[in-house]
Amino acid sequence: MNHEYLLRLSNITIRRDENTILHETSLFLKDGEFLYVIGKVGAGKSSLLKSLYREVRINSGRARLMEYDLMRMKPAEIPYLRRKLGIVFQDFQLLTDRTIDKNLEFVLLATGWKSQKLIRTRIGEVLFQVGMQKKGYKMPHELSGGEQQRIVIARALLNHPRLILADEPTGNLDPETSAQIVQLLHDICRQGTAVIMATHNYNMVHRYPARVVKCENGLLTDVVNE
Repeated sequence: MNHEYLLRLSNITIRRDENTILHETSLFLKDGEFLYVIGKVGAGKSSLLKSLYREVRINSGRARLMEYDLMRMKPAEIPYLRRKLGIVFQDFQLLTDRTIDKNLEFVLLATGWKSQKLIRTRIGEVLFQVGMQKKGYKMPHELSGGEQQRIVIARALLNHPRLILADEPTGNLDPETSAQIVQLLHDICRQGTAVIMATHNYNMVHRYPARVVKCENGLLTDVVNE
């Protein structure tokens, strides 16, 4: 196995209901790489990301992410795969009935952390990393959209993931806030975490350049200087 690649998708096909979303297409991602996946709404960007945390099944081909064979995984292995990934949703998905600190604590407890001291330390670290160290006591509704998305990124970082999957993370944000979120994801990538960001915000792609793959007509194609 080539350890240089964090992700190896070879000739994969994804079907949902009667529709073929991706057809015999391939994608390789190196450790620590930043990748934009661009394409129209409905082109398959979200299905691709969901297939990497096994929310969507890959129907055929070869698919390996870190040490996991996505084609042959047992259901019991899926939670362990997801712990090594950070997932950033467009619609935040924060628990609205508790503070930011308690949101983050919930994730750590759910993923096997036991020591309250280590939990408190880790929450402090990720909030500092996203510039939200003074907001832990607040409720989600007391934060702006951009602040909530920073918290979502902090949540994604809790378990030291090797890969962050960000599905349209700026979809609900204004241009200035969007730029700050994309800059933050690039900063995290520079510290060694690979990032796949699905987006149709071409301004951000041009403003914060990185490798670009286009999702179109069931295929994933590297874009050069679009």
